[in-house]
Amino acid sequence: MSEDHDLPVLVIGAGPIGLAAAAHLIERGIEPLVLEAGPSAGAAVREWSHVRLFSPWAEVVDAAAEKLLAPTGWVRPDGTAYPSGGDWAERYLQPLADVLGGRVRYGARVGGVARAGRDRIVDSGRAEQPFTVHVTTADGGEERIRARAVIDASGTWSTPNPLGSDGLPALGERTHTERISYRVPDLKDAAVRARYAGRRTAVVGAGASAFTALAGLADLAAEEAGTHAVWVLRRGIGSATFGGGEADELPARGALGLRAKAAVDAGHATALTGFRTSAVERDGDRVVLVSEDGRRSEPLDEVVVLTGLRPDLSFLSEVRLGLDERLQAPVELAPLIDPNQHSCGTVYPHGAKELAHPESGVYLVGMKSYGRAPTFLAMTGYEQVRSVAAHLAGDHEAAARVELTLPETGVCGGAGLFDEPEAGQAGGGCCAVPAAPEVLSIGLGAPAGSSTGC
Repeated sequence: MSEDHDLPVLVIGAGPIGLAAAAHLIERGIEPLVLEAGPSAGAAVREWSHVRLFSPWAEVVDAAAEKLLAPTGWVRPDGTAYPSGGDWAERYLQPLADVLGGRVRYGARVGGVARAGRDRIVDSGRAEQPFTVHVTTADGGEERIRARAVIDASGTWSTPNPLGSDGLPALGERTHTERISYRVPDLKDAAVRARYAGRRTAVVGAGASAFTALAGLADLAAEEAGTHAVWVLRRGIGSATFGGGEADELPARGALGLRAKAAVDAGHATALTGFRTSAVERDGDRVVLVSEDGRRSEPLDEVVVLTGLRPDLSFLSEVRLGLDERLQAPVELAPLIDPNQHSCGTVYPHGAKELAHPESGVYLVGMKSYGRAPTFLAMTGYEQVRSVAAHLAGDHEAAARVELTLPETGVCGGAGLFDEPEAGQAGGGCCAVPAAPEVLSIGLGAPAGSSTGC
């Protein structure tokens, strides 16, 4: 075991939580190695660079990371301003990765994690073996890396939920991919704007990401004749459909819900309620959505699916995980984040104990730890990795201690409007990691099925 302590702790993902994990490990005297599949830090965050967070800078910068950055002359942006995903990546995540230097490797995609010399059914000597991580490099090569522990902060951005209401792709969903998108469209981009201008677009989903798309399409409709949104909801419209409005615990999120409501009230969006999609069919050069009860949507030019995200657990098949059968979150964490009972501000801070699995030394952190729950917050993710790093360093008292006080409003992550209002005011957007992109960072604290981008 002493030799194992000379091995690095391998962190999967150079996003906000993965880089914070590396910073906390260094603070504890533990050497991290961060593997990022993308070409730069915050690769997933950059994919929603046009989205503004619900959280201000003061709530999306990790304390240990800030200490690493300070000697470089880095100064945290105005704490009251609301960054976009692009701001977050360029002004914080990339500088942090640059400070970590060779401890971060890009173009390194993890394909499997196991105990060295042991598949998941072997008990003998298991706990004494280090982990072996199978990696595909940017040039197509393969390598095996040994690690004393594995912290998976890969998020959920790469695995959006499908259109089908049963959790599986709808019939025809994989056939008509040219008409279907799973991201909030960046309508400030000329090419993207041309794709939606003057066309009829279905927006499927009931969370902050869907609100963002509806509000953006409503603005486009006011400028481009013929632009219209069809809002597809699995439930009906009630008093809580648009969030808390002015009473919302997150004012920015409440304002976004009100803008989505305004889009419907102004006739820029038509609601299609109680519609559970089972199929996508071609209608000339358009598509039609078909519900389980046989109803059909009007012909559509585009379909934007914003029904949340889910974790990719495929490369963890050889380690023993203890996951809640419903949320796919660690079993001790799942009751704390159940979206039927909790929103951003009511999730209790948690750490190594709640994130533990039958396979000791493996931790899912950040948005991935929440499985399919859409209530993740960046500040909570930072607290997770602080606790995990303390546990790995043998400081169990610090690992069990709660060092985070959440603001009453919570800190939600998700999709908001990029350009309105101005930074420093209550911006339209979800907060931290998306991931989430349900971030992610996208749609956190919103009803299940919203998207999180952080």
